[in-house]
Amino acid sequence: MAGNADNADNTDEDDVRADNRADIGGDANAPVVVGSNNLVIDADHGSTVTVLMERRRPRPGRRDTVALLPRRQRAPLGREAELAAVAAAVAAGETVQLWGEPGVGKSALLRYAARALPPGEDGVIFLDAARREPEDLAQDMFEACYETSGYAPSSSDLRHLMAGLRPTVYVDNADYPAPRLRAFMDTAPDATFVLASQEGSLSGTDGTARRLTGIDLDAAMELLGRELGRHVVEADEQDIAASLWEAAAGRPLPLLRAAALARLDPSGPAVLPRPGAVAELLPRLLAGLDTPARRALHLLAIVGADLDPVHFGLLDGAPDPGALCASLARLGLAEETERGYRVVTDVVPALREHGGPAPFSVEQLCHHFARWAGQATTSAAQVAAHNGALERVADLAVRAGRPDLAVRVARAASPALARSLRLGVWGRLLDRGLPAARRAEDRWAEAYFTHEQGIHAVLTGNRVAAGVLLAGAAKLWHDLGDTQGAEAAQAAQQYLPQQPPAADPTPAAPTPDGGAEPVTPDPPSLEPTSAQPMDAAGPDPVSAQPANAPGPDPASAQPVNAPDAHTMSAHPADPPGVDPSFAHPQGPPTGTDPYSVSSATTPPPDLSTVHATHTAATHSGAGAAGAGAAPMSTGAAAVLKVAAAVAAVVIGGVAVDQYQDARNSSHSSATIPSYSSTYSSTYTPTYTPDTNIYEEEEPEPEPTGLAGVWQISDGSTVQFTESETGSYTTLWRDNCGETHTTEYTGGGSTYSATQPVYDVNDTTCDADPVGEASLTVTLGSDADTADYSVEMTSAYQEGAQCYSCGSYTLTRLS
Repeated sequence: MAGNADNADNTDEDDVRADNRADIGGDANAPVVVGSNNLVIDADHGSTVTVLMERRRPRPGRRDTVALLPRRQRAPLGREAELAAVAAAVAAGETVQLWGEPGVGKSALLRYAARALPPGEDGVIFLDAARREPEDLAQDMFEACYETSGYAPSSSDLRHLMAGLRPTVYVDNADYPAPRLRAFMDTAPDATFVLASQEGSLSGTDGTARRLTGIDLDAAMELLGRELGRHVVEADEQDIAASLWEAAAGRPLPLLRAAALARLDPSGPAVLPRPGAVAELLPRLLAGLDTPARRALHLLAIVGADLDPVHFGLLDGAPDPGALCASLARLGLAEETERGYRVVTDVVPALREHGGPAPFSVEQLCHHFARWAGQATTSAAQVAAHNGALERVADLAVRAGRPDLAVRVARAASPALARSLRLGVWGRLLDRGLPAARRAEDRWAEAYFTHEQGIHAVLTGNRVAAGVLLAGAAKLWHDLGDTQGAEAAQAAQQYLPQQPPAADPTPAAPTPDGGAEPVTPDPPSLEPTSAQPMDAAGPDPVSAQPANAPGPDPASAQPVNAPDAHTMSAHPADPPGVDPSFAHPQGPPTGTDPYSVSSATTPPPDLSTVHATHTAATHSGAGAAGAGAAPMSTGAAAVLKVAAAVAAVVIGGVAVDQYQDARNSSHSSATIPSYSSTYSSTYTPTYTPDTNIYEEEEPEPEPTGLAGVWQISDGSTVQFTESETGSYTTLWRDNCGETHTTEYTGGGSTYSATQPVYDVNDTTCDADPVGEASLTVTLGSDADTADYSVEMTSAYQEGAQCYSCGSYTLTRLS
């Protein structure tokens, strides 16, 4: 985490970080294109989506030069052998992963290598994965390689566009599970990757994991001398330096802090602290900070994410926020990144204990970030770069009993995140906005977030969630008297991703050259088509389609593309084998510590809020669908879906509850509040610091067995709860909203269950199962991964086939 602070070079502070940032161009209110979908973002009534014909989709052009570089810094000391090993791997086109504990210098080496080593055949790209989703990093790669404006290709199109390109891609903080890391690298199949992470996860054909340990004594002496501004020559001081090096296990960060503490001593020449004081370095450094520096460090610790220095000036009136942040980095308390500054992880508990009360209240932070995100002068790229800070303050607001403030932050930032085309972080913020709107009893916001979650599900290829959520949004808008929102939600249901076809079509690859720009669509017709009735919540995937059911009418249906063929060959567009308690892979923190900087996943919520987090579940799937799907013909085999696998009956049951809540709502006025400009630029409230923001979270018990939240290989999640008998359960709902339990029994490493299968077109309360499937989970040797399989064991209808059956991988999240 502190790699750049380990051997930081502060002599080149005039470098402009924005020089190497990719941004979307054009009109801030212009439509954007995601795959084959044209998206028009509306901050008041919910966004609209239409399908673009092939000839009207953007055709990106290759950049002449690909050079997305990190900031400049001096060469890391004592890393000649490691740099040579990275250089040899890059020259051979091999993926290499640098891993080691925080403070050992991974980031410093990675950043230096990105600038010092020869670029790949097609250039060099540097990315920081901290608090970001792999699909958003893939979009960064695409924009670094192609001239584009407001366009995110589907996952299959992205692979076609990146195939044959040979850049060297350096990724810092690549702390993803191995399956997600491999999926990310597969988006650029011919690139060479150099990764930095805290644990080594690559092996075999994936690449080489090289552990980074401390620097040697000579390099440590040179580092201390450089930071002290003089050579360490006296025998006594050399003995102290050697003991410090040994106590720090050669890690550069503690050595940097020891030199910083010596510089801060006002008693005379800088004298290194004794080795026994290594454990007290942080408290002593914190005690030596002046008030502006301490307040700035508090802000970084509370937000726990990258923060541009401009916010220190806006929130605290710092006259030179850039210099203030740079001074914290030089002390080894913060690190400079391409998006601003972030606190070093181990500073957080020390600051909680020794740093005094919080100088910023939750209210102050929420008002500031909501105002900033909603300003016309704040670009979509800037908002996306601050996703971690926005998520954090929204979480703090909910925890403080102010969900209304979380709603304001999420609502102000959501349009810009959608426009940034970073669908991963957009989905994570929507996952916070909808539950907060319900807690705040804000029906307008609930309708908006339900609508946007539905649109997000359309764009990410999750047809089940999209159908249910858009139907729910239409009902909410209608009950609130917002005709425009209701019509937009109803119309969007025409463009739901299509059901998996009988055969795996290969999407046509886009041609990388100049082409059409996004277009503003004509108002879509509200007339129902045979492809998707307007009064339906979308076909139920946890069900089966009768063998004699007719397919969509090609004459009346909009041209909707099939999900990406690569994805469909492995699993269906709708996540398999998951109970209704969905959570985004990097949901809001679960603890109560305002300083938490981890990306812990919130355990799935109760059944009353389940569809709030479901829509962001599919992240490795099709994105927007690719071209060329064939509709199912009359007499096609029945398509069966297991009820435990992301059931539409589950989501539909929840949607029924939502509709009932909307009917009982007293907020039925036709007066529509506007969120386009949430705050006046002259509004300056007065705040009282909130000392409760520092409450320490209770440590969570280590997960054992199958209990906990697991991420499925398509990006969705499932929660298993251990019973008193030692079995494990998941929950699902039927069409009537009744809750059912699926029990997994077994022992050792293998557990199994059975689950009914339903007719996809029969959504009545008394629908009977049309088959049965067997679900099996086998824990891996490390207890943090598992194999998951779905097999249809009996069918009550001749000629039926199960399209959700197959094998998947589970990765433990908590």
